Amino acid sequence: MTSKDSFGARGTLEVGDASYEVFRLSAVPGAEKLPYSLKVLTENLLRNEDGANTTADHVRALASWDPEAEPDTEIQFTPARVIMQDFTGVPCIVDLATMREAISDLGGDPEKVNPLAPAELVIDHSVIADVAGSPDAFERNVELEYQRNGERYQFLRWGQSAFDDFKVVPPGTGIVHQVNIEHLARTVMVRDSGEGHQQAYPDTCVGTDSHTTMVNGLGVLGWGVGGIEAEAAMLGQPVSMLIPRVVGFKLTGEIPAGVTATDVVLTITQQLRRHGVVGKFVEFYGAGVASVPLANRATIGNMSPEFGSTAAMFPIDEETTRYLRLTGRSESSVALVEAYAKEQGLWHDPEREATYSEYLELDLSTVVPSIAGPKRPQDRISLSESKESFRGTLVDYVSAPVSAELAGTFPGSDAAGTEIGGAQPAGQAPVESPESRDRAHNRVSVTLSDGTTTELDHGAVVIASITSCTNTSNPSVMLGAALLARNAVDKGLAVKPWVKTSMAPGSQVVTDYYDKAGMWPYLEKLGYHLVGYGCTTCIGNSGPLAEEISAAINENDLSVAAVLSGNRNFEGRINPDVKMNYLASPPLVIAYALAGTMDFDFETEPLGQDTDGKDVFLADIWPSAGEIQATIEDAITQDMFVKDYADVFAGDERWRALPTPDGNTFAWDSESTYVRKPPYFDGMAAEPAPVQDISGARVLALLGDSVTTDHISPAGAIKGGTPAAQYLDEHGVDRKDYNSFGSRRGNHEVMIRGTFANIRLRNQLLEDVAGGYTRDFTVDGAPQAFIYDAAQSYAAQGTPLVVLGGTEYGSGSSRDWAAKGTSLLGVKAVIVQSFERIHRSNLIGMGVVPLQFPAGESASSLGLDGTETFDISGITELNEGRTPKTVHVTATRADGEKVEFEAVVRIDTPGEADYYRNGGILQYVLRNMVSA
Repeated sequence: MTSKDSFGARGTLEVGDASYEVFRLSAVPGAEKLPYSLKVLTENLLRNEDGANTTADHVRALASWDPEAEPDTEIQFTPARVIMQDFTGVPCIVDLATMREAISDLGGDPEKVNPLAPAELVIDHSVIADVAGSPDAFERNVELEYQRNGERYQFLRWGQSAFDDFKVVPPGTGIVHQVNIEHLARTVMVRDSGEGHQQAYPDTCVGTDSHTTMVNGLGVLGWGVGGIEAEAAMLGQPVSMLIPRVVGFKLTGEIPAGVTATDVVLTITQQLRRHGVVGKFVEFYGAGVASVPLANRATIGNMSPEFGSTAAMFPIDEETTRYLRLTGRSESSVALVEAYAKEQGLWHDPEREATYSEYLELDLSTVVPSIAGPKRPQDRISLSESKESFRGTLVDYVSAPVSAELAGTFPGSDAAGTEIGGAQPAGQAPVESPESRDRAHNRVSVTLSDGTTTELDHGAVVIASITSCTNTSNPSVMLGAALLARNAVDKGLAVKPWVKTSMAPGSQVVTDYYDKAGMWPYLEKLGYHLVGYGCTTCIGNSGPLAEEISAAINENDLSVAAVLSGNRNFEGRINPDVKMNYLASPPLVIAYALAGTMDFDFETEPLGQDTDGKDVFLADIWPSAGEIQATIEDAITQDMFVKDYADVFAGDERWRALPTPDGNTFAWDSESTYVRKPPYFDGMAAEPAPVQDISGARVLALLGDSVTTDHISPAGAIKGGTPAAQYLDEHGVDRKDYNSFGSRRGNHEVMIRGTFANIRLRNQLLEDVAGGYTRDFTVDGAPQAFIYDAAQSYAAQGTPLVVLGGTEYGSGSSRDWAAKGTSLLGVKAVIVQSFERIHRSNLIGMGVVPLQFPAGESASSLGLDGTETFDISGITELNEGRTPKTVHVTATRADGEKVEFEAVVRIDTPGEADYYRNGGILQYVLRNMVSA
């Protein structure tokens, strides 16, 4: 596309012997004063000005941005590229394959359904730590991965050959966000302008994983979107957004010895979550930025979804170009990055302070060692207070009898050991006992597979995993963990026998520098064998616990813990046997594996004894900052990156040996339980039908606050007896081959059945019931039923559905299936107190209207208990080209009494209104293709 160039911004930038067309920001009055991230957006509008979607007025609106104003100006952002992981990427390619058939049915050309922006997919979410703690763990897990996912992988190989500008990074390479920063990210893009020129512009991206923001650490503006939004971006549709508020976060000081990047990011996460940054950009500036290594910047950017911002930007500087060189980028590309950034005012100047909407500051020297948990990443705990915090929290989790020796020490208990889960108010301190204060016990003897007998108790750490993009991108914490392992082994320490240990690096480069530093023998001595290159534990692919451990936990209702170096620790996410989940740096993961329990004070309690019988404390084995840095400098070389990424899209022998289907359209297998043609375009007409008001709707689920997409979206293992399992049983799939929901995201039949089925979800239509259940009002007495089964009964009667919820509805990962599943269950409206950004957008993209209760009101304050029928009027205004600010909701109780209120319509932009009128974003894109 040729820009209208109303500002005369088009010019030429000479770098060495090369010449590039650029759109200079200096041509736009006022652009020089903008924050870094808004400068990137301004250039994006300049270059894509077409006089329709993007006009000169949009450019002026950005250049004259009022930092104090609430966002109200819509712009169309055109990302330079799209990045995906396989869980969310497979349904994207499934949908594109389906669109090729649908456009043909409407008289269009299937070849038009093709990525118009570079799209790259990294297969990293499918490996499961089935085998851990053994030398052959990696090979066995990869073999299992291919057995389970061969069908999906064949489909992706077909997509790579069928679609232009779509590339796949095969399994076993690394985690998507680390592969992004180490290889795929350009920082400054170069493409043919279509007029014979090479055009240079900022690298920007959207991704189908919320932690796409990790690339913000490299100066690349990008964030997570739903799969449906990413598909539209691949097909040339701009991302509709409001010009955001930008929070300036000033960094001063330096990180003290003994403090890790993980500690910094947990501190920042807590600070920003408390401040409130949902829907905003966060931008780091100040003298302290220069002292933050690129890997630490990426760690901070990665956690943007945890503190709620859209992006968390670091500007380009010498540290950026140093990292680009280290990771094997060419000298010419690095020279272009520096020259372009300086030409456009995108190079970091520590003396310059842009104007921001809000200001925060952190002195890095004040950060202390920390963990976060037991169920939210923003719940930071100073390590020195971790034992006390665990004990205070445990009372909310235990429901088993107190040990006999403690009977009588808790209020309301008796000699028989009354259950304390309900008898003791949360947070009430028990009476002091000789053995323990604020501590419930339920000690259980367990005989392990090797014949040894040990004891489990509440708080036992049963998983201690080094995993996830957040930390395994960071040599300082990865080598710190390895050096701590070496020191522990030298002292004669060992991991407790009930702990499942695993090591899942972010890329093969980690293996290389562990090899060069001679660290693998020490890690393996403690059970930290390589299990795979993928997300594993952080996304619920922790694999099963040992049978005897799992049995002891479930038979005795033990509240045990997982400690992982990840970014997500929501309830029910990590492992179905584990109730309490804590985030920690890789060195602390190993420390907790040595301790074996959360009920531990690292300052006062020894991890064990050395060969001389002397107590060994954490401080005795913690490596110094100088030693870690010296090891980094000695062990990591540019050659490692060049070698590992030399042929990154080719894959290993297993990948290359996969039979690859061919043809422009995919040959769907009617017997497949992994990849099926979805119904989104069935019966779709060339013109959309008018939208309708909602009448006679029933409540499928009445939910509380902080219901995340992890609660909504199918994820983790498929449990026997559930609707998803029943479907697989009916299709001849053995239970051992159920695989995970993530691996079956290309099959809508499985995914619908797993929506709203998280084991920790509490539907308030039922009393004291957790999991995917509701009341089925199509049956007399409205008995308890699986949510999927009830939805099918409602569909058979033609009854629309609504979901009611509280605050921060839809926070968490940018999961398209949280919206797709909601829509396919028959939900027409979601009414809550507040949404988080991505899920609200995704609901609209699937034709579900997002509504909010009036300010200060909730389902509870309005007296709604979910047994009512709902009528929603005023939606039809959209047919007249207007988006109503509110719609009228009437909830009618069984006795005929009515509750009426005005719900706020959260269709925030004209573009979103177009999507909703068309029944969804994909239908909108498809109709535009046909009309074009």
